[in-house]
Amino acid sequence: MGGRGRLRVLLGAAPGVGKTYAMLEEGRRLTSEGADVVIAVVETHGRTATQRMTEGLEQVPRREITHRGVTLTEMDLDAVIARHPGVALVDELAHTNAPGSEKDKRWQDVQQLLDAGISVISTVNIQHIESLNDVVEQITGAPQRETVPDQVLRAADQVEVIDLAPQALRDRLAGGLVYPAERVDAALSNYFRLGNLTALRELALLWLADEVDQALTSYRAEHGIDSRWEARERVVVTLTGGPEGETLLRRGARIAARSAGGQLLAVHVTSNDGLRGGDPGALAEQRALVEKLGGTFHQVVGDDVPTALVEFARSVNATQLVLGVSRRSRLAAVFSGPGIGATVIRESGDIDVHIVTHSAAGGRFALPRLGGALSMKRRLAGFAVAFLGGPLLTWLLFLTRTDESITSDVLSYQLLVVVVALVGGIWPALWAALLSGVTLDFFFVEPLFTVHVHEPQHLLALALYVVIAILVSVVVDRAARQTRAARRAAAESELLQTVVGSVLRGTGAVEALVERTREAFRLAGVRLVSGDTTLAASGEPLRGGRHTALPVGDRAVLELHGHDLRASERRLLAAIVAQMDAALQREDLAEVASGLAPLEASDRVRSALLSALSHDLRRPLAAATAAVGGLRSGTYSDQDRDELLQTADESLGMLASLVTDLLDVSRLQAGALAVSLLATDPADVILPALEELGAGPASVDIHLEPDAAVRADPVLLQRVVVNLLANALRHSPEGRKVRVATSSFGSAVEIRIIDHGPGIPAERRDDVFVPFQRLGDTDNSTGLGLGLALSKGFVEGMGGTLTPEDTPGGGLTMVVSLPVADEEERP
Repeated sequence: MGGRGRLRVLLGAAPGVGKTYAMLEEGRRLTSEGADVVIAVVETHGRTATQRMTEGLEQVPRREITHRGVTLTEMDLDAVIARHPGVALVDELAHTNAPGSEKDKRWQDVQQLLDAGISVISTVNIQHIESLNDVVEQITGAPQRETVPDQVLRAADQVEVIDLAPQALRDRLAGGLVYPAERVDAALSNYFRLGNLTALRELALLWLADEVDQALTSYRAEHGIDSRWEARERVVVTLTGGPEGETLLRRGARIAARSAGGQLLAVHVTSNDGLRGGDPGALAEQRALVEKLGGTFHQVVGDDVPTALVEFARSVNATQLVLGVSRRSRLAAVFSGPGIGATVIRESGDIDVHIVTHSAAGGRFALPRLGGALSMKRRLAGFAVAFLGGPLLTWLLFLTRTDESITSDVLSYQLLVVVVALVGGIWPALWAALLSGVTLDFFFVEPLFTVHVHEPQHLLALALYVVIAILVSVVVDRAARQTRAARRAAAESELLQTVVGSVLRGTGAVEALVERTREAFRLAGVRLVSGDTTLAASGEPLRGGRHTALPVGDRAVLELHGHDLRASERRLLAAIVAQMDAALQREDLAEVASGLAPLEASDRVRSALLSALSHDLRRPLAAATAAVGGLRSGTYSDQDRDELLQTADESLGMLASLVTDLLDVSRLQAGALAVSLLATDPADVILPALEELGAGPASVDIHLEPDAAVRADPVLLQRVVVNLLANALRHSPEGRKVRVATSSFGSAVEIRIIDHGPGIPAERRDDVFVPFQRLGDTDNSTGLGLGLALSKGFVEGMGGTLTPEDTPGGGLTMVVSLPVADEEERP
């Protein structure tokens, strides 16, 4: 047999892109080159161009299967294997075989052909891939019951996308090259919307790109290739959890966008013990930004950050690595060695590294503490300078000591005291002053190597040392306090600005205030409760921990879980609580305003009703009154009497119709419309509606799909169809027919009433369903302008929708969509 056959799959984004045509075209090409090619099965769907492509190719006769009295045809698997061609053309890989077939699915038949040594060229649409089935249903709204497992496609020797631009496919569909004419309008308005086709096309291209990427990765692994292959740009952005992350991500996205198919990846490195990590809130926001930019977020664990970054970049075959410039000072960089950026550059090898500057300055909403002016770290540094600098200075001065050097020795020790005061504040400075005084007396004042004060001025000198140390320390401490206070004031100002902005924006103001409160005061959790109801929450409350409750007006309580707040923090918290109260009041007012909106709409309806009654009801009433009065006032001929009676009858009939519409509107607005849902054939409603309007084949074309029963109230549905048909007939130009068509789409049946009149602008389509609106129609015989409002209410009462759409070529299409009736409901 010569081994297993090869499988080539032509993948399309949607029906009609030309997969079957391309398969047949390839079969003809192979045949011209001397290959043994047969058509095992092809589905032309009545397309003339596809049917012509089968000419000249050998076709294996299809097998007939009878199921429930219906004769179906399927691929004759045994006949194809017996024929044993070099290449078999098998259309629609996801097809479900008729009951009674040897295999349930056509792709299983294809597997058997491949095992028999026959190569296969087949076709499939993206919606039939198992892993994408639910995604396609979300996009199009149409469930797909026929699927192909991903592993079957991934095991194919070749997968090729048959691509066609979405608008070109719609043009092909509108030209009748894909579906019959009666299905074109429904297809264009549903599955074949431009947005749907664009999304499906992207899915197909991405699936194929992922398949190629996996194949490349497998090849590199099998051949032990570690070097970077720049098949496409992969930009890795390093996130620390700081506020500079947004800047880095946007820069990385721009770098990736410069090359077609560039990929953006963001990575955050955490330590093995979990102690090193960025701000969780900032990381969450940056993760959302990554997804918005079309990238992916990754988190890796490693104590050596540069090594972890480089290893990750190599594992994803990255071509670019983006890092933020170090926030360390130059002095810190000197003492602590090279930073992450320098190490990554050294270890990155052939990966390009971008060091991006930024203006980040730590936690945005965290307020600095007002405890000690100088931190414990600075005080310890001051003591270290005193302990290390004192002996070193003594050693240098003692080596260069002369009888005249006492003055310079004193000034040197004084400089040491000032330096210690600048670094560590008052306590290290006092210690340095006392130590330098004793050292001067011991090493540089006669008698040497003794601590003995002979002169009062020596005591004065020691006292001056201490005074100088205190004065310099006070200045340093005050400057540190002012710096801390300025930082806190700036943070408070920024926080209040955010708080006020949240309230002014209105949307989510309470939630934003609660979140900012937790971040600002470093609390474990914050909740805003009203009685037993939680209005907003952030973080996690501490069980058994510290808990503080503050009233927010007279309607809510703010619960703070975490450490106790300082007095200065409580002052700021009071301002936030006041803003929370204002936000709650705003929500209450908004709720009251939303409750007034229906009243305002009702007032508008009443005003429109009075305006309509003053004119539209007066005309038929006046005509009927005049006719009856004329009959009573004089003697008329039989012809005049018949005309007056006809006028009275028509006027009273119009008046009765108007009153009925008004009563129906009242029932709709009161929610008292009686609906009796039954399994209804649209034909049983559409044909009587045509008879009621006196419309025939000269003015209306009908295309009804068989077995399309809907769940509807037949009486209400007939009134809907009458209203819509009357509008369509009135606005259609002379010589152009109105078209009525039905089609099934998923779990719904659509009744489409299509005219080629002037149409309605998109921005005014909602207005046509407002009662007493005619959109400029001044024909008084058209009624009160309630027809479309009633039709929409009737359809929605039956669980359906009424939607206006553009007619291809100009005009308006009204689409009535109703749920399909269940099998057990049908007679």
